[in-house]
Amino acid sequence: MTTARSERIENTVQVAILILIGGMAGAASFTHVHDWTMQNAPPGTGTWFGWANAVISELTPTAAGLEIRRRKRQHRPIAYPLAVLIAAAALSLTAQVAQATHSPTGWLVAAIPALAFLALSKLVLSRAS
Repeated sequence: MTTARSERIENTVQVAILILIGGMAGAASFTHVHDWTMQNAPPGTGTWFGWANAVISELTPTAAGLEIRRRKRQHRPIAYPLAVLIAAAALSLTAQVAQATHSPTGWLVAAIPALAFLALSKLVLSRAS
């Protein structure tokens, strides 16, 4: 098998794995944020609000990561998008832990989806163009 073909196969397998893990981690994280939002929302708040909050808080770190990458290519400061990324990641992790069983193991297990989503985003965004 040629090196180019091996590399294409590896890239295809890696993309499939990233999509599967990213999809599952996203689903778990979105659900935790949705449920946390709805538990803390005023009575009568529509369930759409929980999903809107989940989309906003879970996709903001990815958007910030893309902006950091863009600014680095343009040799511009990254402090603001980095602060946004850190704040959004902290919010996501807070939602995960708030939904967990109150124990270190529960907190760790609940944080895995958010941490996996962030790690995969970093992995993909750090690839050479």
